[in-house]
Amino acid sequence: MASLFTVDASVFLNAFNPYEVGYEISNQFLTELQQNALPIIVPTLLLPEVAAAIGRGRGDARLARDFASTLADLPHILLIPLDLVLSQQAVDIAANNRLRGSDAVYAATALRFGSTLITLDQEQRKRVADVLPAMAPDEALGELTSS
Repeated sequence: MASLFTVDASVFLNAFNPYEVGYEISNQFLTELQQNALPIIVPTLLLPEVAAAIGRGRGDARLARDFASTLADLPHILLIPLDLVLSQQAVDIAANNRLRGSDAVYAATALRFGSTLITLDQEQRKRVADVLPAMAPDEALGELTSS
């Protein structure tokens, strides 16, 4: 099992909402990473993505900003700027694998750092399978806790 992870916004948002299906697993997975001080390598895109989802879903701009700020301040989260090089890698991955733009940015980040992409998006996992390791939080949690 890899010791580096790139975690998609879908997992953070799922772990944030106890009413969502899969909340417990996403929450357990992120807690396991934090307790073991395993780095989470994510593009800076994560912050506006989670803020947008919370702001739109809850109608609470302050909560949205606070959640994004809390994520940015976590010591085991490494925020990677979307520079021109990473952007071009995302362009190539998006075009070659028929991914949405934001999904390609997470995939490019994982590819650049040799990390495993963790996402709830089954389509994203399938489309990057030939390019990089990708799995759902429950699969990753199972591998983390069995080793």
